[in-house]
Amino acid sequence: MPIDTHRGWTFLSNHGHVLLCIARNPDARVRDIAAQVGITDRAVQRILAELEEAHVLVRERRGRRTHYAIEATAHLRHPLEAHRSVSDLVRLVELDE
Repeated sequence: MPIDTHRGWTFLSNHGHVLLCIARNPDARVRDIAAQVGITDRAVQRILAELEEAHVLVRERRGRRTHYAIEATAHLRHPLEAHRSVSDLVRLVELDE
């Protein structure tokens, strides 16, 4: 699916987009995530740190690379969706490949 270059609003936040990139490729590089989401490398680094601090991601160094594991049972943060887990969100938007 081609990336829409329209810069209007989207249903998911950049945090959600970064999370989905990690779900699709746990070994993704920051620059690759930034290119997919359409934000800077620094913004991706900040979001990854926030997701790790919220116990949504676990970061593991593997040589020169970083591997990310999603804490699938972590719950979404907003009260309207707090009854759902991160894995529910990933399954909802997972691409059929």
